[in-house]
Amino acid sequence: MKYLGKPRYSRAAVLILALLGVSVMACLGYRPGLTTLKAQGDVGWYTSIALGTDGQGLISYWNRTDADLMVAHCTDRECTSATVTRLDTADAVGTHTSLVIGADGLGLISYADSSHGDLKVAHCSNIACSSATLTALDTEGSVGRWTSITIGVDGLALISYQDVTNFDLKVAHCLNVKCSRATISTIDSEGDVGWFTSIAIGTDGLGLISYEDETNGALKVAHCVNVECSRAATATVDDEGTVGQNSSLTIGADGLGLISYFDNDHKDLKVAHCLNIACTHASTVRLDARGNVGTFTSIATGTDGFGLISYFDSSGHDLKIAHCLDMACSKARITRLDSKEAVGTQTSITVGADGLGLVSYFDETSRDLKAAHCMDVECSGASFATLDSRGEVTSPTPVASRGGPG
Repeated sequence: MKYLGKPRYSRAAVLILALLGVSVMACLGYRPGLTTLKAQGDVGWYTSIALGTDGQGLISYWNRTDADLMVAHCTDRECTSATVTRLDTADAVGTHTSLVIGADGLGLISYADSSHGDLKVAHCSNIACSSATLTALDTEGSVGRWTSITIGVDGLALISYQDVTNFDLKVAHCLNVKCSRATISTIDSEGDVGWFTSIAIGTDGLGLISYEDETNGALKVAHCVNVECSRAATATVDDEGTVGQNSSLTIGADGLGLISYFDNDHKDLKVAHCLNIACTHASTVRLDARGNVGTFTSIATGTDGFGLISYFDSSGHDLKIAHCLDMACSKARITRLDSKEAVGTQTSITVGADGLGLVSYFDETSRDLKAAHCMDVECSGASFATLDSRGEVTSPTPVASRGGPG
């Protein structure tokens, strides 16, 4: 399996694909198929992980076989096993998931409804998210791709996503904790924008969004001007070549944004460190340039105050981790964390209750949802568990392994 680079499609072509419910991943050169799909299921796409109020991981993901939204609730802090729930089974739903823990202590998931072209939200009814209230939040045109969700200073969710009909960046500001209603705003409509969005709340209490400008092949940032993010100031932070794919954003210990993303020209993992709260300027660095690396990035701020990045190595078909060695992430220790067959796409990372990294990802060989629990702050090694192999509860035997050098 290889990330072959993103071909250029016309707006009409992408819109037709979106209306047909075709995953945009297929249009980005992602070619699953090193092994034949297993009959029991193809699960673990579009993963998103957060730490629940019970101190255990909660993971949203897509069951590709049945086109359902799934949730896995870890049974311990290492996530050696999980209780799995089919949360939304109506038509073709559950791609582009993003999960956050709401002000009420319950999970809140944004995702795409491919059948109807809608942005949907699932509000978990309990900590394990064994059931949820489902809401179609934005139904105008074909919307809801590349969603990212966070909780604002007002205690309400803020969701960034792409309007596929108009190729715009949009934001939904929820009007209640369950997000049964929201105000919708178009934040950036200059060209073909809104790809690979990631949102976080800055130290000024305002939303900060990273995303790709497809027209110019650039990484952009939108800084909300109010809590509702009804408007935003946008800036291009990297336009050297074709960059900005698979962006992921966190707020560092220095109070500034830190963004991981893919350089499609050089096939490298890059990082941008914002130089101010609004991120109008940033320093950039190639963090890993060993082969074709850096797709499916996810970033979190570790307990040591430094960035921790999970991503896919297309050359070796491995899950890799980059642990930043300073706040600007000008250098990093690279670890090849899981190299058993073809693994490591669809990554998402958070910091667990023990202060160690917890990563959800897709096993391309067995078509399963997996989790890796880091053994130390640098994530130089991890224990692994298969959480879902068929859309059902599994009883995995976790395997411990020391990660190898990048």
